[in-house]
Amino acid sequence: MISRPTVVGMVTWIALTGLASAASVVSLALTGPANPLEWGLGPLTVDSLPRITYVAHRGGAREVPENSMSGLMAAYRRGTAQVLDLDTQVLRDGTPVVLHDPTLNRTTFLGGEVRGLGARDWRGVRLRPRGSLPGSWRSERPPTVAEVLDRLGGRIVLMLEAKDPRGLDRLAGMIRARGLNRSVFVNSNDPEVARRAHDLGLLSQLWRSAEQLRGDRPERWRPYVDLLDVDHRARDADLLRAVRSGIPRVWAHTVLTPAERDRVLALGCDGIITDAPGLLARHPARRASAGRDAVEGVVDEGVGVLVRERAGVLEPALRQG
Repeated sequence: MISRPTVVGMVTWIALTGLASAASVVSLALTGPANPLEWGLGPLTVDSLPRITYVAHRGGAREVPENSMSGLMAAYRRGTAQVLDLDTQVLRDGTPVVLHDPTLNRTTFLGGEVRGLGARDWRGVRLRPRGSLPGSWRSERPPTVAEVLDRLGGRIVLMLEAKDPRGLDRLAGMIRARGLNRSVFVNSNDPEVARRAHDLGLLSQLWRSAEQLRGDRPERWRPYVDLLDVDHRARDADLLRAVRSGIPRVWAHTVLTPAERDRVLALGCDGIITDAPGLLARHPARRASAGRDAVEGVVDEGVGVLVRERAGVLEPALRQG
């Protein structure tokens, strides 16, 4: 004879199930959320990056709204870059937020300085997508850095430029608290900020303009810079000096065309920072870079390097001028 559950028994079972669910919620709140399933044993780190790495600069600013959550997510899903770049500013209370400029004027419907805003003010800011972008994009609130780290951290390598150095300590705490020390580069144009980032246990990135590279001696930064980010418009000699500095990674910005990419790869750069990752993906490099080992010869002021092809291998050929 099959027994049927009594009303009292069903009520008791529902009550116990509800208590168990509530206990699970309390446990989750106390211990924090589990790692995303795709992490496996841990977050994706820089150790997983390919020999030639592509970076979506500001999410790929010629293809998506720059520094927007929808743009970053689109770049992530498209898979044409292995690293997502974004810029950070700081609100009045120290909260790091995602925006390139120190003011709202260029990319939003409002004006004024970012550092003058409170958290409540920030929730009212709306990005203004450029009309020249492909596709259709809605206006949206620019994200906070915490929102980006929680959405994308560990799923893809990130590159955060600390536009306002006052936010560096807060950034470091947020990255370390999420176990993303090996998953996020922290970028600056200031060698001292790069040194501080290194001392805080972060992956340190230093970017330099073509003009700055003329007088730089990058080997001096080798002890504390993990990634040197060089202007693709720099002279051949200056790019070669960067490549041969001993810094583990030398990536070139902001590359827009296949020809620009092919030049810096041939000179030994091993990463491409671009506003158009989709375009470059549709036009693969004519030939894989010969690598840093192929970049040989003396490099002095006034001496550049051309690239020639012999027996199917790219080689540097010295030129005067």
